[in-house]
Amino acid sequence: MHTAVMVGCGAMSEGWLRALQDINAGGKRVEIVGFVDLDGELAQRRAQGSGFVNAAAGSDLADQLTRLKPDLVFDIVVPAARNDVVARAFQAGCDVLSEKPMANSLADAKALLESRRQSGRLHAVIQNRRFLKGIRRARNFLKSGAIGTVAEVHCDFFIAPHFGGFREDMAHVLLHDMAIHTFDAARYVADLEPTRVFCHESNPVHSWYRHGASAVAIFECENDVTMTYRGSWCAEGAPTSWEASWRIVGSRGTLLWDGNEGFRAEIVKTKEGFLFPLESIEVPDLAEPFGGDGHAGVIADFLDARERGSVPLTDSADNIRSLAMTFAAIQSAEDNQVVEIFI
Repeated sequence: MHTAVMVGCGAMSEGWLRALQDINAGGKRVEIVGFVDLDGELAQRRAQGSGFVNAAAGSDLADQLTRLKPDLVFDIVVPAARNDVVARAFQAGCDVLSEKPMANSLADAKALLESRRQSGRLHAVIQNRRFLKGIRRARNFLKSGAIGTVAEVHCDFFIAPHFGGFREDMAHVLLHDMAIHTFDAARYVADLEPTRVFCHESNPVHSWYRHGASAVAIFECENDVTMTYRGSWCAEGAPTSWEASWRIVGSRGTLLWDGNEGFRAEIVKTKEGFLFPLESIEVPDLAEPFGGDGHAGVIADFLDARERGSVPLTDSADNIRSLAMTFAAIQSAEDNQVVEIFI
């Protein structure tokens, strides 16, 4: 069984604890031995309601790492505190699973990877869209070659959430807080490796956000693949799924996915005439279930990687590439020019 200290006991930690309940339902895999938060009383309240009745609680991470000697740290702190918390965990010999985003800047992300390299520890990020059924179904379909070689990936995201709170005052709110989910999903679904981006960002007059509620980005990718992203967080009416709406064009046909359960695929039937006749083909369901949806899937995959000595699907060395897309898009929007994506 893995032992863990949970660092950061705000609202996000509730989702982690629900996921851990699912993971432990079939036999206990994880024991939370400590809860840490800058607000020690909040840590105590979270511990008391967590189901881990023997867990310590307080505000001193170094003390808990020394006394409890956990295998893992579950890092749910604000991004500005991430590098310090993760570095402390590595120094204590812990593997770390972090909430997204991996870092507040690309420089911070690179520093975190170097800290990880020096420690030899495992580090992954909660990029939970990779553990959704629709994402896996679309990926498997493309890998089958059913629509040929992928040439274009187009993603539309239009939702109008009235969060209140810090998001409404953020700079680049759509790109910085949400777009990485679609960027990372596109990299995973279609095996994209973006190299350059041009992004236009705006804040419509009706927007209730301070800055950057809408954006359009064009990514140039390896193998001459193009990805586009159109998004808005203040588009009232006709919302897309939270997973976006997708059109993926291949050399033989096209896949449409509504981000939920709606799949449609057509391929060229015969190469004749002005417009080639098309035929609809099935997008198969998953042959077998995978290890849990969302957070539970990421955590279970991380535990599996520890046990097998393998690389987790959301390993930070991979996740930095999705983060780089985000920061390059932000830079492009600020500079109004094409930006190279470097790691």
